[in-house]
Formats: sequence, C-alpha cells, structure tokens
Amino acid sequence: MRKARSLEQWRSIIEEQQASDLTITDYCQQNALSKTTFYAARSKLNASSGSFVRANVMKHVDILEPQQPIILSISKVKVSLPPTTSAFYLSQLLRELA
Repeated sequence: MRKARSLEQWRSIIEEQQASDLTITDYCQQNALSKTTFYAARSKLNASSGSFVRANVMKHVDILEPQQPIILSISKVKVSLPPTTSAFYLSQLLRELA
C-alpha cells in the first residue's frame, strides 16, 4: 500500500539521504522508497523553496599564508602599508598623493 507523505516528511527523508553515504538508488532500495517519487518530491521541494540552497560547513580552514603588505610606488618613492590598512585610509592617502 502506498504511503502519503507530507513535504516536511520528504524534506527529512531527503536530508537523511544526503547525510548518508548512500546513492539515491541505494537509499531508496534500503528504505523501500520509489526512486521516481523521491526525485519528484525533491523537485517539488526545490521549486517551493526558490533558489535557496542549504549549505553546511564541513570543515573550517584557516589561511596560513601571511598577507602581503600594500606597496604604493609613486615616482621614486615607495610606501609600504600593512595589509590590514582600512580602505578609507587608503583612499584618503591616494587622494592626497594624486
């Protein structure tokens, strides 16, 4: 007998499949789901949610490379600024040097 599921139930099923290491085919076989119905529900959920895609941060990565200084060369003068120099300060400096 066919079981009717709400969109919220399908959302939960789809999230469970995505969290598993199983393909959609394998997941549907193991959970006695119709692959066609799975894809139809996923498509309906995607259409109803607009273009928003839920993303999960899997791994935080720190940038280990040191940032390079900002170097301005004007005529024979070189000005070296730290990479954390604010855009506002930099724009004022460039305006004054122009």
